[in-house]
Amino acid sequence: MHSFTNKLIYESSPYLLQHAHNPVNWYPWGDEALTLAKKENKPLLVSIGYSSCHWCHVMERESFEDPDTAKIMNENFVNIKIDREERPDLDHIYMDAVQAMTGSGGWPLNVFLTPDQKPFYGGTYFPPRRAFNRPSWLEILLGISQAFRERRNEIDAQSENLTGHILKSNSFGLNEPGSTDVFTKEKMDEAFENIMNSADRQWGGFGLTPKFPQTFIIRFLLRYHHVTGNKEALNQALLSIDKMVDGGIYDQVGGGFARYSTDTEWLVPHFEKMLYDNALIIAVMSEAYQLTKKERYRKVIGETIQFIQREMKHPDGGFYSALDADSEGEEGKFYVWDYREVREILKEDAEIFCSFFAITPKGNFGNKNILWRKKSEEIFSEEKKTSKDVLGKIIHEGKEKLLHERSKRIRPLLDDKVLLGWNALMNAALGKAFAATGIEEYRQLAKDNMQFLLKSFAAGNPSEFYHTWKNKLAKHPAFLDDYAYLIQALILLQEVTGETDYLTRANEITRFVIENFSEDESMSPEGFGSQAGFFFYTHRNQHDVIIRKKEIYDGAQPSGNAVMADNLYHLSLYFDNSVWKERAHTILSALGKAVTRYPASFGVWAGLLLEMVIGTDEIAIVGLNPDSLQKQVLKAYIPHKILMCSERQSSQFPLLTDKNEGSQALIYLCRNYTCLKPVTTVKDLLTLRRP
Repeated sequence: MHSFTNKLIYESSPYLLQHAHNPVNWYPWGDEALTLAKKENKPLLVSIGYSSCHWCHVMERESFEDPDTAKIMNENFVNIKIDREERPDLDHIYMDAVQAMTGSGGWPLNVFLTPDQKPFYGGTYFPPRRAFNRPSWLEILLGISQAFRERRNEIDAQSENLTGHILKSNSFGLNEPGSTDVFTKEKMDEAFENIMNSADRQWGGFGLTPKFPQTFIIRFLLRYHHVTGNKEALNQALLSIDKMVDGGIYDQVGGGFARYSTDTEWLVPHFEKMLYDNALIIAVMSEAYQLTKKERYRKVIGETIQFIQREMKHPDGGFYSALDADSEGEEGKFYVWDYREVREILKEDAEIFCSFFAITPKGNFGNKNILWRKKSEEIFSEEKKTSKDVLGKIIHEGKEKLLHERSKRIRPLLDDKVLLGWNALMNAALGKAFAATGIEEYRQLAKDNMQFLLKSFAAGNPSEFYHTWKNKLAKHPAFLDDYAYLIQALILLQEVTGETDYLTRANEITRFVIENFSEDESMSPEGFGSQAGFFFYTHRNQHDVIIRKKEIYDGAQPSGNAVMADNLYHLSLYFDNSVWKERAHTILSALGKAVTRYPASFGVWAGLLLEMVIGTDEIAIVGLNPDSLQKQVLKAYIPHKILMCSERQSSQFPLLTDKNEGSQALIYLCRNYTCLKPVTTVKDLLTLRRP
């Protein structure tokens, strides 16, 4: 039995449940806690984290599990715990406030609010005693409590200033809407040059440590190369993918990618595995495989999807959120290997296997080993004077044996909530993986997952959804990112299946988003007002946030505004909707030169800008038995396209109007619905596409 139990015991979030038996009297965010703060005139102490956050666990052990610390928190504050993945809207608001105060942010995020929810002080991790040039948590608690009692006017003034700062951050738009000076090839070249200024040309990736995958930049480089023939762009994109695939950020035994690398060489990861990271990497690697046909990419796509199915798939068809970095209180313990342990498991194959994956008695992570491919199989087999087939067999069988042995270990915590947006990202990744490889299992996984999402997250209105699902229950209104990613996944699912119902659903949900998330609330689904046309992060009827934020930067996940601009642009082509096309153009032009000047922060935007500059191929495959041609077109690298495939023409979709039917399937290549003479092979299509 537990000595303490608080209000979090009634929650479903694994992160909140981790704190349900703290002596701190935690509340979830909601009316009960917010009303209590006003009634007792106490500051709110809001602590935000997530289940796989290492320093969140540390602060819990050091402070939130300590009865003396909890007593001070309970007497002086109304304490609220938030799972940032359940309530990213609140996390965005209060992270902005802490960054404004301290110049940095992160998790755990600990922020103090007035009883009317306005922030006045905050930070991230605080130690139990002064350390790392940080005050202790007790010093913070006592200092804030005293200031709230004795200098309330100063606190109210600070809270107003911070709230004003957050509100002001919504007022972006660096160019006048409608400006066209950014839509040029020269601006695309500028974006490329600015990306390469931060490129690590030895180890791949961009910027300094910690190194994140930055898949949006890699995707831009692949497409920029495709458009311009620039070899430097291709080399940097593939170098980045190759070094990640060879490094410890990739789980060489079980597949799947960790969140980021703590070093330049991609060797030592932060071991947590997030659904969205793996989705985004699968997607960009699928494009790399389409372009290069490099077998290693197809293999890693398969291993990563196998990992997702094995460790992150709910029986009903959804995908779980994350796996923790820690097990048994140690980061990475589940994933690393002792040299003697590997030799004992693999026996006569151990010497070759250990040499290939740089496993040594000394180790590269403490005295343990993270598997790391330092050489390709071709070079290694040549050096060791063994055949590539024999080496491949040793590697394959060795990984299987280690995976079996690893399954006996105590597993990291699984965050088993299912998030709409992250699932939609994985859905799109599965569609791209099918397109690149033709493996039917991936397409079926995407179809089954979409059926689950549309049913399980439904919120009454056919176009309205919830954000999170667990134990057969969905809750919290969906946010802009959820809708944007879902629409994008539906568009892609139509492309890989030919089923137009997905496209119709994407169109309907987009109208709902325009009505309920637009910055000008008078906007109808058919148009937009005098503002730039951006979208708020929250629904107009959501009232438990102090402001409605507009998020434009691409972070670890793509900006919902960037994805919505992309959706509007592509749906405008499918449905001949010039108003939506104009809105996508206006949103991009409002950001202006920021996209090309700072592409690391605007990678998805830069990709859309590239497509708008060079144009989009409109491809229709119409006639009897079009499936074979469809698969061939999907396997080709044609990144800037819309695609429809049907046995019959259709007046509902402009691209399927006045086309061949009733005879051999033909491929039509069109721009602005003006089509060239149809062809019968993908080879002929690719010839037509060349300038």
